[in-house]
Amino acid sequence: MSSTVAKGHRADRSPCAPTTAEQVSPAPPRPPAAGARQGQGDHQRASPPGTRPAYGDDPRAVDADVAHAVRAVLGDLLDRHVAAAEAVDPLFAEDLAARVARFTRNGGKLGRSRFVWWALRACGGDEPWRAQSALRLGAALELIQTCALVHDDVMDGARSRRGRPALHVDVATQYAGAGDARRGERLGQAAAILAGDLALAWADDTVADTDLPRPTARRVRDLWSSLRTEMVAGQYLDMQGEATSARSLARAIRAACLKSALYSVERPLALGAALADAGPAATRALCSAGRCVGLAFQLRDDLLDVFADPSETGKPTGGDIRSGKPTYLAAVAQARAETSGDRRAQDLLRGTLGRPDASDAELAAVREVFVATGARDTVEEKIRRLVGQGLRHLDSAPLEPAPTRQLRTLMRSASGVTATAASGPVPVSLTLATGEGASR
Repeated sequence: MSSTVAKGHRADRSPCAPTTAEQVSPAPPRPPAAGARQGQGDHQRASPPGTRPAYGDDPRAVDADVAHAVRAVLGDLLDRHVAAAEAVDPLFAEDLAARVARFTRNGGKLGRSRFVWWALRACGGDEPWRAQSALRLGAALELIQTCALVHDDVMDGARSRRGRPALHVDVATQYAGAGDARRGERLGQAAAILAGDLALAWADDTVADTDLPRPTARRVRDLWSSLRTEMVAGQYLDMQGEATSARSLARAIRAACLKSALYSVERPLALGAALADAGPAATRALCSAGRCVGLAFQLRDDLLDVFADPSETGKPTGGDIRSGKPTYLAAVAQARAETSGDRRAQDLLRGTLGRPDASDAELAAVREVFVATGARDTVEEKIRRLVGQGLRHLDSAPLEPAPTRQLRTLMRSASGVTATAASGPVPVSLTLATGEGASR
């Protein structure tokens, strides 16, 4: 590990830590477990004789393909959970547990998992037990993402996800011929709620069963608790904004920070730093970078929902328009239309946003307003500046160079910003809205 990386000297309250975090005294040294490798110390267990090595035994091998390593750990966890569900009840296992497992296996790019990994490595984490723990936390994040997406599809009334029927639609279709169609739809929605709950339970079990030293375990547990609460809070602000047509710029930024910036980037980075026992400087830099890039990630997602090719996103475009989601894109367009006195644009936005039956022509007209008011360009510029600010935060910390380069690439990829475009200061108004410069 580079001598520039501060490890093992965390502040009493890191900038990413929940406000309820308590100072915990280190656990007394424990004797190595039976079968532990000589010279490796506590938490660095050898694999039982005759079995394959645990994933993460060689962190440098994981570096070559982090997604593959996370999927391997995730696959083992899912196999065990499905087998346990079958022992409880075969129908439950087939209809719910197996669907949760399939949905999770068919996940996306594992960005959250990779943020955990490369934060660990950037903070100098190279011991096998830390690597194995990072892969397990990465798998847990994929499971909590399953929970979020399955529930999100029910709340949004979405029919498809990742190019396939949404889970509630899949269950309703399975039972469509069993009786009243309305009962089938209700069963599908109920099954999706329970499936999300099951995925969350599996995620929590994975974190709880990850063997960590006591101070590290407390730090991880507090971050995990905050992540779950923030995710739910952000989703509620989203839904409440849809119901009340609340589209202020500040409200849109707040919801985006809670539901995505923290959950998708900042907290995963904080978890990796916690596993590495990173010091306050490294942790602060990662958290600040994650807040900026996480918000950019959500703003990019808002643009993709409106303008992307459905064949690339795996779901129809315009869902946010039809649901009336209070995105920053919509808030900027509405504010610009009001400032300029463009009554046609104002009437179109008010009459179309939040209408589930909006036609394709009406969706196209809203897209034109987003372009004509300059809202699309404003959001693109905001993304670029946020990513540039986030990358500069990384440069301010004592982090390992090679893993930090991987983090930079991952951050640009997540926000859809090229290396040459990520530059320029963030406007003061946005800096305050995202919490930069304020105590957290």
